[in-house]
Amino acid sequence: MPLTKLVPDAFGVVTICLVLLLILLGLLCIVYSFYFQSHVRKQGFLHLGYFSGPWIIRITFILFAIWWSIGEILRLSLFRRHRRLLSGLDLRWQENVCKWYIVSNLGFAEPCLLLTLMFLLRAPLKMESGALSGKWNRNTACYIVLYCLPMFALQLAVVLFEPRLNGGSGSYVKLPHNFTRTYSRVIIDHEDEVVALCTYPLLSTVILGVFAAVLTAYLFCLGRQILKLVINKRLQKRVYTLIFSVSCFLPLRIIILCLSVLTKADKIVFEALSFLAFFSLFCLSVVSICLLVYFPVSDSMALRGLRDVDEDDRTVTEERSGALLLGPQTDDSLSLRGRRDSRSSSQERYVELSLFLEAEN
Repeated sequence: MPLTKLVPDAFGVVTICLVLLLILLGLLCIVYSFYFQSHVRKQGFLHLGYFSGPWIIRITFILFAIWWSIGEILRLSLFRRHRRLLSGLDLRWQENVCKWYIVSNLGFAEPCLLLTLMFLLRAPLKMESGALSGKWNRNTACYIVLYCLPMFALQLAVVLFEPRLNGGSGSYVKLPHNFTRTYSRVIIDHEDEVVALCTYPLLSTVILGVFAAVLTAYLFCLGRQILKLVINKRLQKRVYTLIFSVSCFLPLRIIILCLSVLTKADKIVFEALSFLAFFSLFCLSVVSICLLVYFPVSDSMALRGLRDVDEDDRTVTEERSGALLLGPQTDDSLSLRGRRDSRSSSQERYVELSLFLEAEN
């Protein structure tokens, strides 16, 4: 049965609206980060210098999310109908767009997004005060790209060697078409118009699933370390929210993508599954941007006046903002913070885990 117009158009419009919301949120957080950075550098808030350390990686995280969301728009069947954006392209070019989508999103944008999230969580656990410098940002960006290269190469291989993986000339092995097919030629709108709709190769989904499983397992190990360092209930809720989001939305997306191979691309069920897969990672991206970018910057901005208030007010402000200032370990500072840790450094330092967690020496 040819794909009817109403349902895929509705999914497409909702997808575009959600993408625009994600882009708007991302741009606002980028502007907010630059605003905070300008306060740290130009207006003398040196006591907030540590919190601004990973600002480049935070922005990089947002850019990867925007990249992924734009790719999700290009895969929509909404733009392949008569007199629409991609309808002017011949079938070969429409097929190439679908291949580019698999390599770009499943091979680069999504893995980099997840890797950046892990680096934002992990790095401050091992860093001393002031370590999150420009050099740290550059090295982290290089590591993210480097660790993503195997995923990119595997997804590129699935796309380039598709004929040789499904029994074509010079084939290495004969796999079912669902394992390697990146597109499906279908008739839409009852007008005998043939278009190429993007599909999700099962082999590509399995590769992404293995990658996601490894990162999720690592997140649980990392989460155990993080929860030991949480300084108040507000931070505890943020950590639990982030762990829950990654461990639920990411596996859900992989399962939905696997199920999508059981139906044809011109069926409403496929459109629904594709939208749910998109919505899963969309929710994860929004939650991560809020927890790893917006809230840390917002909490830091709330600490701008700490140098001008007395110690009692400072303690209240730190508790409300979710940030902790580890000062010299005197009896007064220990009583103000209710912590007695003889291993803590005697030098005043700020420790930030994007969620503002206390790091170990």
